[in-house]
Amino acid sequence: MYGFEAMTFNIHGGYLEAIVRGNRSSLLTAADYNNLCQCETLDDIKMHLSATEYGPYLQNEPSPLHTTTIVEKCTLKLVDEYKHMLTQATEPLSTFLEYITYGHMIDNVVLIVTGTLHERDVQELLEKCHPLGMFDSIATLAVAQNMRELYRLVLVDTPLAPYFSECITSEDLDDMNIEIMRNTLYKAYLEDFYRFCQKLGGATAEIMSDLLAFEADRRAVNITINSIGTELTREDRKKLYSNFGLLYPYGHEELAICEDIDQVRGAMEKYPPYQSIFSKLSYGESQMLDKAFYEEEVKRLCLSFEQQFHYAVFFAYMRLREQEIRNLMWISECVAQNQKSRVHDSVVFIF
Repeated sequence: MYGFEAMTFNIHGGYLEAIVRGNRSSLLTAADYNNLCQCETLDDIKMHLSATEYGPYLQNEPSPLHTTTIVEKCTLKLVDEYKHMLTQATEPLSTFLEYITYGHMIDNVVLIVTGTLHERDVQELLEKCHPLGMFDSIATLAVAQNMRELYRLVLVDTPLAPYFSECITSEDLDDMNIEIMRNTLYKAYLEDFYRFCQKLGGATAEIMSDLLAFEADRRAVNITINSIGTELTREDRKKLYSNFGLLYPYGHEELAICEDIDQVRGAMEKYPPYQSIFSKLSYGESQMLDKAFYEEEVKRLCLSFEQQFHYAVFFAYMRLREQEIRNLMWISECVAQNQKSRVHDSVVFIF
């Protein structure tokens, strides 16, 4: 019922949409970033952030500060806002909000399994996990030796269980298999989220289709670039691409046979939305590609706020806040390591 959301949306979603639009107005502006980039120490960054909504979270932190502390406290603010929205939400918005966290769950599972493989302390790994992706049995992931055990012992009771059907093998877990597992899980997750949004219909389906298609295409490009020069076959590479998006299916055929970054560029430049991204890079260069993709994503996320009566604003707000935390982490690291000249390299301005 596209166009009729205005009649019923505010019954259940009006309060939370107002909350999320209010939260969006507290995102850091270009002026804030310019001030942060001038800071000489982490305490200067803390002082500047004290005038923003991060202030209450950082005010009791003693000197000397560490980058991890700043990132941790800023993430805590995001988690508090998310939990507030989730407790107020009714169906289907509550399910939509839960879907947003599944990506973090996948990252946490991969982090724990990889860390265990390299004999890292489980407690130390748990501290590095993203708080939005935590679940009850996450600490027991360390006991699994292969995919089948990982599923049977731990993940069968989590929301990730349906996504594991495609990657349950008896092969032992090694770095290559874990990376394939991560991408297979992400593929299943994005396709499931896409189907769920299509089922919701209306403006939510329209806007989320665009945002999720962009995410799927970006992952396809990253998988291609990261698998160049590895033993991953073309067929295996193609299996990791999501079955939707602007590149599906013909772009995937081309990406699957790419042997270097310039061939990837040639395949992508046939698609106008991605032509502008690759035109920012010089030939043979892939270091700045992530930033170019993040900038395009931020642009699309901001546009989702231009329409009303849909759930995509919740997804967009969470993503924008995560980008802001990445920006703060980069600025803090540059200041802490006395690399002020590189501070603008990875900062993506949101407004």
